[in-house]
Amino acid sequence: MERRQFIRQTGLAAAGIFAWRLSALAQDTPSYSGVLLPKHNIPADKQLPPGWVRSLYQRGRPTTYTKAKNELRYIGMPAGGLHTGTVYLGGDGRLWLWSIYNDEQEGIEPKTVRWHDGTSERSIRNRDGASYLEPAIAANHRILEQGFALLIESKGQTRLVELRQESWEEVSFEATYPTATIRYQHRNLPLEVTLRAGGIFIPLDADNSGLPATVFDISIKNTSGQPVTTAIAGWFENGARKISAKKGEGEKVNTVHNGTGYTRVSSTFQPASGTSDRADDGSTCISYIGDGAIANANANPWPVEADCFTTRNEKATTAAEEILVASVASPKKQLAPGATLEAQFVLTWHFNHPLKKVSKVKEAAGGYYYGTRFTDAAAVADYIAPKFKTLWGQTLRWRETYYDSTLPYWFLERTFLNIGTLATANTYRFAGGRFWGWEGVNACEGTCTHVWQYAQTMGRIFPSLERETRQGTDLGIGMQEDGGIIFRAEYENRPAIDGQAGTILRIYREHQMSADDRFLRQNWGQIKKAVNFMLAQDKNGDGMTDTPMENTLDAVWEGEIAWIVGLCIAAARAAEYMATEMNDKAFATRCREYVTKGSDNMSKHLFNGEYFIHRPDPVQGRSKLGSYNTCHIDQVYGQSWAFQVGLGRLWNREQTLSALRALWKYNFAMDVGPYIKTHLGGRPYALEGEGGMIMNTNPHNEPKPFGENVTWQLGYFHECMSGFEHQVASHMMAEGMTDEAMILTNAIHHRYHGSKRNPFNEIECSDHYARAMASYGTFITACGFEYHGPKGYLRFAPAFGRERFKAPFTAAEGWGTFQQQVNIKNTLCSIALHYGSLRLKTLSLQTTGTTITATLNGKHLKASLAASGKDVHIIFAQPVILKEGETLEIQVG
Repeated sequence: MERRQFIRQTGLAAAGIFAWRLSALAQDTPSYSGVLLPKHNIPADKQLPPGWVRSLYQRGRPTTYTKAKNELRYIGMPAGGLHTGTVYLGGDGRLWLWSIYNDEQEGIEPKTVRWHDGTSERSIRNRDGASYLEPAIAANHRILEQGFALLIESKGQTRLVELRQESWEEVSFEATYPTATIRYQHRNLPLEVTLRAGGIFIPLDADNSGLPATVFDISIKNTSGQPVTTAIAGWFENGARKISAKKGEGEKVNTVHNGTGYTRVSSTFQPASGTSDRADDGSTCISYIGDGAIANANANPWPVEADCFTTRNEKATTAAEEILVASVASPKKQLAPGATLEAQFVLTWHFNHPLKKVSKVKEAAGGYYYGTRFTDAAAVADYIAPKFKTLWGQTLRWRETYYDSTLPYWFLERTFLNIGTLATANTYRFAGGRFWGWEGVNACEGTCTHVWQYAQTMGRIFPSLERETRQGTDLGIGMQEDGGIIFRAEYENRPAIDGQAGTILRIYREHQMSADDRFLRQNWGQIKKAVNFMLAQDKNGDGMTDTPMENTLDAVWEGEIAWIVGLCIAAARAAEYMATEMNDKAFATRCREYVTKGSDNMSKHLFNGEYFIHRPDPVQGRSKLGSYNTCHIDQVYGQSWAFQVGLGRLWNREQTLSALRALWKYNFAMDVGPYIKTHLGGRPYALEGEGGMIMNTNPHNEPKPFGENVTWQLGYFHECMSGFEHQVASHMMAEGMTDEAMILTNAIHHRYHGSKRNPFNEIECSDHYARAMASYGTFITACGFEYHGPKGYLRFAPAFGRERFKAPFTAAEGWGTFQQQVNIKNTLCSIALHYGSLRLKTLSLQTTGTTITATLNGKHLKASLAASGKDVHIIFAQPVILKEGETLEIQVG
């Protein structure tokens, strides 16, 4: 496995990990074979100003980065379709990176940098945090010529002004996802420009969200007191054979096509006879949506000159090694003071060549899913243009739905934006529809179960992709005869215990995010095999798995490990619930007994009075690496997962809260600098001056805390990896530790501030790391959201701000907005559906009351109330079917 080589290959083998400078450490610290270990040095008192903590809950405004503060150069928002390569939208509105050419290199930018960890300097590669230390800069990666320019005719003068930061006094980037808003202002120009850009992104519609396209929606406002005539032109370089073209190999061709309601210029490559098929053979295209456009197949030189707003050129060619640029301009329009011009452009691409790097995956040989739908970039444009109003309208509707909330803007941004990983070269959808992903861009293959099981976003936003992956990969080609799920499918030959349990939990989530029970019924036989395999890993029958197996820290640990034990307990509970739905009473009983026994024993034997631990194997003892009596970030991960899928409390609540408080006390620091300076060997995913939660600490300064034979994997213990941090934050939010959850999430948000690095790229083992999609779990628990599509069940229990709360939600077949207002006498709530449909039989709210009034489209619905703990269940006499545009209104009093 490549991931296991990362420390070895950077000089951090076991001996090197402990080659610390002893002079920097206290003389009375414990040691490993004479090598002193640093003392735990994370302060228990975080010294957080109460006013600052309160500010985290304020609604605020969208996070906005500006030219004035030099915050634009690192910004790279994934702006294409899902699984169509990486195209970044830069801080000033221009596209960059263009990793659409089936690149083999690891990360978004191949590099090795030097890092001084406080004791010595060492080499850091992409998977070790190179892009965290030195983020990619947009100006260095403008692979293709692309941009927009305004024509301004005012007071007898004609000017051309590009949409780039050098041309404007101020440029601001509003960092929402899936679309960003960029504003351009200059005191000496009579116009103000607003650009909205991004890929087509429609939750629940994976196909239309997987188009290789970026949309530019531009609004130009006359801010002067005089009429202004203006137009806007976009240009795009022919990107065919951009990387490999050599003299004499053929020619680039640009061709104009005038369609109904749009104009496009397609860019292709015509090879000379005998030239071979290349990874960068394909096509690009620029389109203007609307009538009357001026298209120029040869806009050289560029940026465009004034004649590009008047010159038409239907076809152009140039030699293979030359640059050929096409432009499309909107018709001129005279704007009265305060009036606006609206213009929409679409850039598309098509490079359907599979990576050789994934040749073990048979499906990869057929190319990509978008390649089966479209013959070239022009065909993509021809598909989008007549549907543009709907496709882009639904994208903007989701953006409005998601951010129209009482939750803080920064919180909504940070918990959602990691789904942009799906719109990078980290994921593929092969010709037959199979979803496949790396851990990080081009690093660690195989849609690894013990990494991807942390990701909560895709299962809620594009559940069909998760269902297909569970059925076709995990329960299909990845399943062994004994029910073990190979954790990297074609790239491994054994299961990982945490990946096994996490996949069972995901199966339950995928069932819940279905409209009916077909997914569960079709796969029940394979699901039972997977559960049986997991249950069998409890050798001594105490409900706590103790079979040594691979885990996400790339090691095989011996003994009974709280985080793995708890994860298996949660999976067994999910299996019990699925068995009950399948009327498989015997299997449900077996799973329930496992949960009961395991939960009791976990509380009795794995809780050290303050937090949950790793109990050594009775034979092996502590001879091998483990967390043992140290404070490990994932120690109650199973309960965290339980809150994501409505499994309820699994084991002792007070012990669980104690464990979370211990993580806060011993592992979280507002400045990790002092810790990483003394605890060496980890990769730099948080630096001096930045906050974060350390993976594993030795708070009691015990000797040999990690076992007798410490190996290279110990380096992980001293890192801050955001995916793990997000799952802890989601758990804290669910348990009422809302301050801690908000602070931890905000620490990650601060680490990825635009002034320091790309806000859209949370890094672990390479760029856009999949585990970071755990962030959406914190949004789920902030809403107290639960959903079960086949049962028609929906629940909201806001973790804070319940008196006046508003937030988006997604279901199996629709999405919309939930809103509630809690008064002394009653609770008013509504569900407004903005897309698709929603079937609802039971709605649960955390409130009290004895009477219920429910209306839909002015019609009263029959419903009854049933109390359960702190919840009130609203049970409809007949299933309610909400359709797009409808609102269900409820009053409980």
